[in-house]
Amino acid sequence: MPVATPTGHVWNRRQTNRNERLARASGVLGNSLEGKLLPSARIADLLYAVIESGDRVCLEGNNQKQADFLSKALAGLDPARVHDLHMLFSVLALPEHLDVFEKGIASKLDFSFSGPQAGRLAKLASAGKLNIGAIHTYLELFGRYFVDLTPRVALVAAQAADRHGNLYTGPNTEDTPAIVEATAFSSGIVIAQVNEIVDVLPRIDIPADWVSFVTKAPTPHYIEPLFTRDPAQISEIQVLMAMMAIKGIYAEYEVQRLNHGIGFDTAAIELILPTYAESLGLRGKICKHWALNPHPALIPAIEAGFVESVHSFGSELGMEDYIRARPDIFFVGPDGSMRSNRAFSQTAGHYACDMFIGSTLQIDLQGNSSTATLGRIAGFGGAPNMGADARGRRHASPAWLKAGQQARAGKNAIPRGQKLVVQTVETFREHMQPAFVERLDAWQLAEQAKMPIPPVMIYGDDVTHILTEEGIANLLLCRTEEEREQAIRGVAGYTPVGLARDKRMVENLRDRGIIRRAEDMGIDKRLATRDLLAAKNMKDLVRASGGLYNPPKRFRNW
Repeated sequence: MPVATPTGHVWNRRQTNRNERLARASGVLGNSLEGKLLPSARIADLLYAVIESGDRVCLEGNNQKQADFLSKALAGLDPARVHDLHMLFSVLALPEHLDVFEKGIASKLDFSFSGPQAGRLAKLASAGKLNIGAIHTYLELFGRYFVDLTPRVALVAAQAADRHGNLYTGPNTEDTPAIVEATAFSSGIVIAQVNEIVDVLPRIDIPADWVSFVTKAPTPHYIEPLFTRDPAQISEIQVLMAMMAIKGIYAEYEVQRLNHGIGFDTAAIELILPTYAESLGLRGKICKHWALNPHPALIPAIEAGFVESVHSFGSELGMEDYIRARPDIFFVGPDGSMRSNRAFSQTAGHYACDMFIGSTLQIDLQGNSSTATLGRIAGFGGAPNMGADARGRRHASPAWLKAGQQARAGKNAIPRGQKLVVQTVETFREHMQPAFVERLDAWQLAEQAKMPIPPVMIYGDDVTHILTEEGIANLLLCRTEEEREQAIRGVAGYTPVGLARDKRMVENLRDRGIIRRAEDMGIDKRLATRDLLAAKNMKDLVRASGGLYNPPKRFRNW
């Protein structure tokens, strides 16, 4: 009941409201409810009982794990009874994530990444079907769960629950701890879908007293193999770029702690570590400690002794047995399954890693990078956090110190290091769209969606290097804005941005080592073939793992 002080102020409104919701659920579900367990057939009744119009609802859509049963149940509610929800998503991955807006169940959205739903999201925003509060990086969104975006109701997914309501999240813990803790400790309601109910869990990841209700879903929750890349699709251009990355950046800065973004560009780097990097004598000198999902493409490098540790944001489908067999590399529990944690791994990527390298869709003349293009609001995921200089960092490493020295040479500034942030992109994207532009599409998207600022993924003042098939532009060495612009133009190839370069100035930048072509690094382009890949197809990855890697069906082509 409400508790008032002598001044008349009530301090437990949220607790009282939570108890009212729980009482409604108990009354509606009756004997269907066994402790915290309820049959999946009654999920709509539960949602009507505990969700109120206008609630802030966090629905667990991650990079991999999806609370898909709860997503469909929420999207099936009657908007006359539940409406104007404020939805919180890490990832908009499933059609149902946007169905709630199209049907009028939800009206406001805060999120991080929308990958497969990016086109539909842009259309709904343009049609006024939803109001985007902000596009966040993951860690930023998690932080706001504990400040001003605390969920009233959380809908999450776990591998299993026991009959008390304790949850086992298995390899794909991902975002669950951050979501549940923020909700449970602010008098919110936590509902979990699980694949199975068991008597004894392998381990307890979420204690029962944080969980309000548990339901066994009719089918196991969907997991997206987001970071799996078939080596058969890696091109010789990507092999060349990988060679330049390793010799011109990794070796140059002695990068030992790093994160790779998603894509074939970084998969190519991982797959030539045991061949090209080994030939340069770099084993034990680079790429030892990773904040990274368990990329299948990393298997050959692990087996070759390059990798000492990997902490992961989430797992990767098919890698479970391999991870279990390599507990010195991955963070696993006594049960043998990995414990991933996106919040902790994002923190590691920001503060403990010396380098982030990842792909993008557009780069402007200041080095600003964005994946938001016309007709698509893709969001950012973790890239703005991973790809930002950690101003609060205080521990030193050779890579961090060297980058800081280059950035501050000739300046009257106190010494400090700097994170290496590398954007790697081919000069032309699919359908021959130039990756280098005078003005990012993000500006027009901001105007159309009435955003306060353009959705830039990585700001130019954080980018230290740009890598294309034309070479590497080291922006740390640029001393003027004009030099920086010409360095970018100098690696932009035959795009309109590249063709507008000042040829004399670009050659001067090359003489000074600001722009470096493959030949400047002593790289023979004739060697940039797929023969350098330690695995040339998915079956090679299985062989490299000793048969432990079990690729998802859609990647099995034998």
